[in-house]
Amino acid sequence: MNFLAHIYLSFDDDEVAIGNFIADSIRSRAYTHLPDKIQKGIQLHRAIDTYTDSHVLHKQSSKRLYPIYRHYSRVIVDIFYDHFLAKNWLQYSDTPLDRYVGDFYYLLERNYNLLPKGVQRMMPYMITDNWLLNYGNIEGIGKVLNGMNRRTQNKSKMNLAVNELQTYYADFEDDFTRFFDDLVLFSKQKYTKLCEE
Repeated sequence: MNFLAHIYLSFDDDEVAIGNFIADSIRSRAYTHLPDKIQKGIQLHRAIDTYTDSHVLHKQSSKRLYPIYRHYSRVIVDIFYDHFLAKNWLQYSDTPLDRYVGDFYYLLERNYNLLPKGVQRMMPYMITDNWLLNYGNIEGIGKVLNGMNRRTQNKSKMNLAVNELQTYYADFEDDFTRFFDDLVLFSKQKYTKLCEE
């Protein structure tokens, strides 16, 4: 899953949300200096990724993209799924998305010194361009995919994947909706277990 889903799957626990958000920037076990709840967020993030990659519906979505995008397919699906979460946000949260993401940006600003250097560098762009809110529209997803393609030196061609999103829109949305119910249940159980340790 991508940023918005990981934040949402922290269940309104601020420190867990920070860990869940920064986890991809943390190598292996290089997080033991961080507060306990942030460590748990990193562990939760990794459990979510493992569950997601093995789920039949996520694999089904990836299979649609694989002939063109190969091993980048799973990354693209994660971005597509954040689009459907943002688009259908009020099915999952009582807090409007603009307020939810604004609160999260403020959380990051208050905890800036705890963030990895790469996240600190990315954060101003994320906030200025309001990535999380703009996941909810096709143009916003196009910008994310363009950015991802640039990071692969244009090898991935991920910038073109918005075409598949539009072509198979209903299929991807159906996959997401059924998958996300399973993921919320798994994540809540994992979160509860981590918090009890």
